[in-house]
Amino acid sequence: MGFWKAIGGVYPETAHQRCWVHKIANVLDKLPKRLQSKAKEILHQIMNAEGRITAEEEMTRFEAIYRDKHPKAVEAWVKHQEALFTYFNYPAAHWIHLRTTNPIESTFATVKLRTKKTRGAGSRKAAMAMGFQLMSAAQDRWKRITSPELVIEVMQGTRFIDGVREIKEEIKTPERDAA
Repeated sequence: MGFWKAIGGVYPETAHQRCWVHKIANVLDKLPKRLQSKAKEILHQIMNAEGRITAEEEMTRFEAIYRDKHPKAVEAWVKHQEALFTYFNYPAAHWIHLRTTNPIESTFATVKLRTKKTRGAGSRKAAMAMGFQLMSAAQDRWKRITSPELVIEVMQGTRFIDGVREIKEEIKTPERDAA
């Protein structure tokens, strides 16, 4: 949670996307083992829905099945619904990258592990250099972003609805029609 506070301080307009991998694991932990495979299937259908409406319909189905007997599992899911569905506001090609925090976490886990093993890196400068080198090496294993040209559009404020670029219709006025 400290990450979100820090990023919000620097980039206040940043949208928050919760990690589906971790959220699904958290919800499944609140269900008996015998129900987990069916619940996981529904949760994956929500995650892989083609759009927000379909995802919300699957969400309603999940709630209907589990609300009465397993309210903690449903509450854990519903509580972060908006932050789970943020990715629908971005290009569909980027959804696979946005739904999980595992690439970020694995990179920082490498740094954390190394600093624990070395029992500190000596000076602050040495720690920063070691962290930089570890992260530089880790990026060689990262999956390249799908459709990187869309990143520029996102940064320029292009809106996407259910992964598709919003098309603004030009309003015709008498002055434009005469030209």
